Order: sequence, then C-alpha cells, then structure tokens
Amino acid sequence: MSDVLDRDECLTKLLTHFSGKIVRKDLTKKIKEGANVPVYVLEYLLGMYCSSQDEEIIEEGVQNVKDILARNYVRPDEAQKIISKLREIGSYTVIDKVSVKLNYKLDMYEAEFSNLGLHGVPISDTYPSKYERLLSGGIWCIVRMEYYYDEEDKRGVPFIIRKLTPVQMPGIDIDELKEARKYFTDEEWIDLILRSTRMEPDSFNTREKWLHLARLIPLVENNYNFCELGPRGTGKSHVYKEISPNSILVSGGQTTVANLFYNMASRQIGLVGMWDCVAFDEVAGITFKDKDGVQIMKDYMASGSFARGKEEKNASASFAFVGNINQSIDVLLKTSHLFEPFPEAMGTDTAFLDRMHCYLPGWEIPKYRPDFFTDDYGFITDYFAEIMRELRKISYADAYDNYFKLGNQLNQRDTIAVKKTVSGMVKLIYPDGKYTKENIEKIIRFALEMRRRVKEQLKKIGGMEFYDVNFSYIDLETFSEEYVPVPEQGGGSLIPEGIGKPGHVYHVSRGKSGMLGVFKLET
Repeated sequence: MSDVLDRDECLTKLLTHFSGKIVRKDLTKKIKEGANVPVYVLEYLLGMYCSSQDEEIIEEGVQNVKDILARNYVRPDEAQKIISKLREIGSYTVIDKVSVKLNYKLDMYEAEFSNLGLHGVPISDTYPSKYERLLSGGIWCIVRMEYYYDEEDKRGVPFIIRKLTPVQMPGIDIDELKEARKYFTDEEWIDLILRSTRMEPDSFNTREKWLHLARLIPLVENNYNFCELGPRGTGKSHVYKEISPNSILVSGGQTTVANLFYNMASRQIGLVGMWDCVAFDEVAGITFKDKDGVQIMKDYMASGSFARGKEEKNASASFAFVGNINQSIDVLLKTSHLFEPFPEAMGTDTAFLDRMHCYLPGWEIPKYRPDFFTDDYGFITDYFAEIMRELRKISYADAYDNYFKLGNQLNQRDTIAVKKTVSGMVKLIYPDGKYTKENIEKIIRFALEMRRRVKEQLKKIGGMEFYDVNFSYIDLETFSEEYVPVPEQGGGSLIPEGIGKPGHVYHVSRGKSGMLGVFKLET
C-alpha cells in the first residue's frame, strides 16, 4: 500500500515541477511499433496531449497523436504526394526535420526540409533567432505551409512557411531542473532517471541501478572513455541508440580516420566533432583501414585533440566501447584478462587500455526481460537528452576535495579517471550540486572500483609496470585510509585475502619517518 502512495506522491511532484516534460513510457511503446518516427518526436507529442492522470483524456490524446502522425508526418517516399496536395489545397501542415541557413548573397534565411526534399524555402528571421538549433543541424517541427505561384516571378519559390512549431525541445532551462531537484529524494531521482531511459528501477537492486546510471556518464561528461563488456542481451547499446539524439552507435567493424576524426580531402571534421558520444558496438570487430588509426585514437583519448595534416583539432565527444564476453568471468580471469574481446591491436596495447576511465562489469547486469521496461512516467526523451547536453558544460570533478583525498597508489591517469567518473555521477544524481559527505563517499568508492578494474587487467597484461593497484581514499577529518576492492578479484585489505600465491612475498618495513609500510615482492 505504501508503495502505491509513494508512487502517487512522486507523480504529483513530477506533474507539479515538470508539467509537459514527462510522459508515460508504455504509450511510447504502443505507438512506436506502428510509426517509424524518432522516439523524441513521438514523446513530445505525447507530452502535449497525454499529460494527465485521467484514462479517458490519455486515450483521447493517444488517438490524437496517431491521427496527427498519420496525416502530417512526411515519409520520404510520399514527399511528392504531399507537395502535390499542398499545391491543390493551397495550405497543408507537415511534420518534418527543418534546418535553416543564411543565404548571405540575398541576405535572407532559407529553410531545408529533410523528408520533403525541399530547399531554399524563405523563412522569417524570427524563427532562427528564437530557435537556435534550426541553425545547427536542424530540429523536427510542425510546419503550416502555403503554396502561391507568382506568374511574374518565375525564379521565386512558391512555398511559404506560415507557422513553425518545434517538436523537439527548442531550448531548456537548466536552473529550473536544479531548483526542482530538491523536492525529490535520492532514490526517487535515480528511479526517475532510469525510467527516462525506459528501464523499470523496481526490477533492479541498488548496485544494478548505479551500473545503469554509469552508462549515461559518456553523455554528460566530455572526453570520457568508457568500456562495458558482458553477456548478450543486457542492453549495452540501448542507451546510445535509443535515448539520446546526440549520440551515434557505430555498428560493424571497419572505420576510417577520415570518418571518425577528420577528412583532409573535404576538410570536414568527423564523428567526434558532430556528436556528444561515439559508441562502438561489438568491439571485437573494430578495425581501421589506416595504419595510424589506433595511434590517433590514443592521442584523442588522452587529450581530446588530434593532429591531421598541418593543424591540431579539438573535440569533446566521449568514446563508449561495448561488446560481448563469451566465457564465464572466472574462466577469463584465470586464463586471460578482461580486455580479451578487444581486437589484438587494442587488447594488447597497454597505452591504449590505460586511457579507459571506467570499466563497467556488464556481467553483473541481468539479461533483459519484458518486465524490465517501464510503464511508468519518465522525462520526455528529447528533454532528457537536452538536460544531459547542458550538464556537459559544468564540472563536478572537485566534488570530493573538501572531504577526501586519493591514496598514493593512484598515478595521474588514475586520478583523472576517478575525477571524471565522480563528476559524471554527481551530475546525474545531484545536478544541483547539493550533496553530503556520505553521498560523495559512495560515489568515490564506485569511481575507484571502476578504474581499478582497468588497472588490475593492465597489471596482468603489462606486469610490474602497473603494480600499484591498491586504490584507496583518505578521510581528511579522521585521516583513516579506506581500500576499495574489485568484487570479482577481492583486494579490499592491505594484504588481500586468498591472494597469497607462489612467488608473492609480503613483508613489513619501517621507513625513515617511522611509518610502517607493507611491501609486496612478485616474481
């Protein structure tokens, strides 16, 4: 009973603070199966017509959305039919992706319609200044158009844009979100974020919820290198394909430096300059046609810049590497290492793997079943994507500085990785920057574990060069040091239990300052 009351209370908060920006996710499922429109367009319309708790209004709203899509959504193969209808009737409303460019020779703005195939259509100056995203790649809009052919002006365009209304969020107020965050508990907020990605949080335990949240870090953090390997059917690529119109999933193996970074012939920047996150599906198949592909990738992953030709280019896209592990983790840890699914050029290159900020244990996420997908309320996909894009502009990398410092076994790369993961998790759970010491301690432990998993595997591949894997953090009040283990390998204490193997010797020694230290000798 209390569960139902909590749900109702949470829904009341949502309708109060995010009216028109939330949608019931089962409605999306219903219509999506019959209409091939982007999820974010669909959910915008549902947010307009179905933002209610009254079943009758919802039913009517769903019918309205279906009618609007059937009547006005432009399918590319029916473009000529709609243009002909527009000429016959004189006016018609279409749903299409519209982008705008300034024709500086004529000093006027011109619109281009993606599916309708029209370009050079004059558009009023008020729209580009009001909706800036029209000028940077275009947005989906409902457009009321008219047709008027002037006999005297045969060079003119007979199409007129009478009214344009974006069906994507034209712009968002991040301060509004930060202000609303204080009305939700941590648990409610995490559940809301997960429902916005179409997952049902009640199907997962706390650990699994956090792992799902971590998948979103490449979308909120600039130049974040993320890796997740695990069994099939655990939704590894779901977030990058369905949830954000700002990320691209590169499926299939072969890619080129020109496509990914910079095309020297056309002088155009590649995917890293156009998207917030570039995700590589099935990492086992990644190959570069160019020999220097992996080198340029390493350069970019370390610094966010790369050199092509005579100049250096900067970009902020994050990389996400997702793929399948075919054996059980126990077997893999005994016989090989956890980066084994990567192609040889990457999987044996310690310098490349050392640039990973986070290795998510995909084997801890259960295989998806139909009841893992939510029927409850979450943010409209497009609104949520814009929120994540806005959060990229701020950083919470210093969130733990007042409470903790990192142990001395973390080198510079480890520290950067932990800071980025902490920043990403804080943005997702505490976007308003209001958190306590206990909140940050949970996040820092999580961040240290995600990076330690990378370091443990580097030690297996590269040997003693990566010996310092006992990651810890120190409380600045009590000066107590806490060691963070990796669940699949243990190692939470100074001398990890059950790790005494032939060839390992631990000994205690007193240093010049009188401090006792534990040393491990390995052959």
